[in-house]
Amino acid sequence: MRLDKFLKVSRIIKRRTVANDACDAEHVSVNGKRAKASYDVKEGDVIEITFGQRTLKVKVLNVKEFTPKSEASSLYEVLE
Repeated sequence: MRLDKFLKVSRIIKRRTVANDACDAEHVSVNGKRAKASYDVKEGDVIEITFGQRTLKVKVLNVKEFTPKSEASSLYEVLE
């Protein structure tokens, strides 16, 4: 699954276009490397997102095309 779509499905970022813009602005890295929106997310990847001064680091536990809002947080684990 594309990185921008995973960020939207997991509800880490509210809209796919915003996730795409964050990737283009180099605010998102996967496994320590800057990632484009087209990066193919796999289980076990560590995604780091910078929101201004705040940084969110998550580990991908599951990749699904659709997830209900109540189960969205089960797709990732917050690190640190």
